[in-house]
Amino acid sequence: MEEQNTSLEEQFLSRLDFSSFNEMQRAFIDAAEKQNDLMLLSPTGSGKTLAFLFPIFKNLDPTSRSTQALIVVPSRELAIQIETVFKSLKTGYRVSTCYGGHSMKIEKNSLAEMPEVVIGTPGRLSDHVNQGSLDTSSIGFLVLDEFDKSLQLGFHDQLRDIFRKLPAVKKHLLTSATSLDRLPEFLPFKKPYLVDFLEEKEEINLELRLLPTSSKEKVFSLMHLISHFQGEASIVFCNHREAVDRISLLLGDHGYAHAVLHGGMEQLEREKNLIRFRSGVVTLLIATDLASRGLDIPEIRHVVHYQIPNKEDAFTHRNGRTARMHASGKGYVVMAHDEPFPDFLDEKSIEEVQVEDLILPQASEMDLIYISAGKKDKVSKGDIAGFLIKTGGLDASDIGLITLMDFSSYVAVTFKKAANLAKNLNGQRLKKGKVKVALAN
Repeated sequence: MEEQNTSLEEQFLSRLDFSSFNEMQRAFIDAAEKQNDLMLLSPTGSGKTLAFLFPIFKNLDPTSRSTQALIVVPSRELAIQIETVFKSLKTGYRVSTCYGGHSMKIEKNSLAEMPEVVIGTPGRLSDHVNQGSLDTSSIGFLVLDEFDKSLQLGFHDQLRDIFRKLPAVKKHLLTSATSLDRLPEFLPFKKPYLVDFLEEKEEINLELRLLPTSSKEKVFSLMHLISHFQGEASIVFCNHREAVDRISLLLGDHGYAHAVLHGGMEQLEREKNLIRFRSGVVTLLIATDLASRGLDIPEIRHVVHYQIPNKEDAFTHRNGRTARMHASGKGYVVMAHDEPFPDFLDEKSIEEVQVEDLILPQASEMDLIYISAGKKDKVSKGDIAGFLIKTGGLDASDIGLITLMDFSSYVAVTFKKAANLAKNLNGQRLKKGKVKVALAN
């Protein structure tokens, strides 16, 4: 499976188009060579996923047809993201992902094939463990990714259920983007070796600005502000899903293309909206703190706090979506005159900004199409691209991000060609079967 003259590390990095690990990843990987219980503290966007995936990859046994590693994450979006990264490594090892809202039957069938790596949320993994559909007897690696978030979401009982059924774990890897005052008693280890990069004082190129307004005009002031962000990836954060929906309605009425993300949405709609945002079909995301951490949303230029969170670490995580890994970005706080200023912000140190004119929305350059075939149908990104070019008549330059789901795919294509493309391709043959193709509205 591997070339004899190339080290595992070189193979791992080359498949990701990286030349080397960053300082944090190197420190954690080296520690994992010597320690069995580790805790990694590192900011959002610093590359924690690769830091724990490499030790797993290095220690999987290709001769053992068993599940050997379990990765527990707080959200379905993070589970899907890690699965995508793992599959991009093309290791030959199988991975199964389990989360609420996904078909239990499909998951059980996948787990029955004994994938080497399983990724999942606490609730769904607890279900599988209790129902006996996840064989835990050979799991030697346990990763608790974004563990602080799992605690915040109240997954204590589900985590206890999972830990009780893991008899063979030899290595525990825990990651967090915030410091933990103390570890819960139910953890299967007590004193992990600490790799702490939270105190790294790398300069963050974030410009923070204050947009003062009245309560009555607040949502309109927000619209004026974000009208100046066109073409640059931006996230507007709210504390409540009702505010997300209210802002979305106003923007839609005025023709501003955007996506929304909050916990009250159906799983498929959340995934589709993230795809639209990642692929550049829309460049504006209105979201709750669900989007503040864990999710791989690169190159965010602007972060707007429409509602300020109660805690400073939540504010920090939101800002961490921009100015990441040596990039620069801008943060904005939209506050009504009668809103109290939080203790963790110094009002006098934040420069005010005034935005009076409203810039009309621009048409998107890309649109999203849906294809009714995916990973479980043995369809690859190359198959999709070939289908669009050979059967659909597109140029390679017309094709953007291709996202494969289990039984469907989404592709960003040139906006002007999307409607006719969907019409012409609908019912055409992709590999061994005919597929449905439509605009993903």
